[in-house]
Parts: sequence; structure tokens; C-alpha cells
Amino acid sequence: MYSALIALAAQIGVPLIEKVLSRKLGAGSAELITDVIRAIAERAGVAPEALPSLAENNPPLVIDAMRATEAMAPELIALYAAGIEAQFALAKAETESEHFLSWAWRPAAMWGFGFLWFWNIVILHVANAYWKIALPQTDLGTLFQLNAVYMGLYMGGHTVKDFVDTRWGASK
Repeated sequence: MYSALIALAAQIGVPLIEKVLSRKLGAGSAELITDVIRAIAERAGVAPEALPSLAENNPPLVIDAMRATEAMAPELIALYAAGIEAQFALAKAETESEHFLSWAWRPAAMWGFGFLWFWNIVILHVANAYWKIALPQTDLGTLFQLNAVYMGLYMGGHTVKDFVDTRWGASK
């Protein structure tokens, strides 16, 4: 999708942006890639989705935006690296905690939701058919809502924040 931007970055000599966009800084750098794309698009005056077509139609504008973003790329990479270090430090602190419930509730909840889904979709129907009984099924809408709230909060809260931001423009 961003191959035109990667080629343009390589052509004009902005190595940090080229490395970020071509995922040479690690496969898990999606947040950094998104931030770099947003920064380039902001400086070019377009939406991030329109950036690849702008790179083909108006390269000088994108080149100027890339050069301006390249100047701040070390700061973005440093912030990204600091965020990852903080996540690892938190995970390490949680696992080294004296009481296992300080960290075990998350995987326990994941396994619990996995079991509830498997129970409601597979096991319950097999048991009802085998023993010719009618055990009631959990309302899948309720199960989905509980699962969605858990995932939205467990996955950093950014899932909910980003949804609200894109739907209702909370930051605009």
C-alpha cells in the first residue's frame, strides 16, 4: 500500500522514514508506522489514506513533507522505544509480583472467555444432542458485549479511544 512512499523515501534520501515504512525496525512497529504516516500526511495537508495517491500525483509536496518528518523521526523512534520499554517493565513488574493475582487475571479471563465461546458454540450442542437434553445457551450478544469490553480495556484502552475518536471526533 505504501510502496510508492517507500520508493520515494529511498529516492530522496530519508533513511529513517524508509526504514520505518518498510518495517526494518521490527515487525511490531505498526504504531510507529501509523505515527510516521500521520506526520507526513499532516505536513502534506491530506488525510493519511490519500498519501499514496498524492505521492504519485504531486511528489514535490510529499518530498517536502517527508523531509520535515525525517527531521523529527529520531524523536518519534525514541518515544516509540520508550513506550515499548515501559510495557516490558510493567510486564516484568507484574510477573515478579509476590501475589499471582496481580498478573494472572488477564490470561485467566482470556482462557475463560475462550471456554465460554467453545462451550456455547460446540460443547453445549454436542451435549444436548448426545443426551437429548435442552441445556440453555448463553445469549451470544451478551457474551460478545462482555468480551468486547474486556478486550477494549485489556488491550490498552486505545481500542475504545480510537473507536470514539473515529466515530464521534472526540479529539477534533
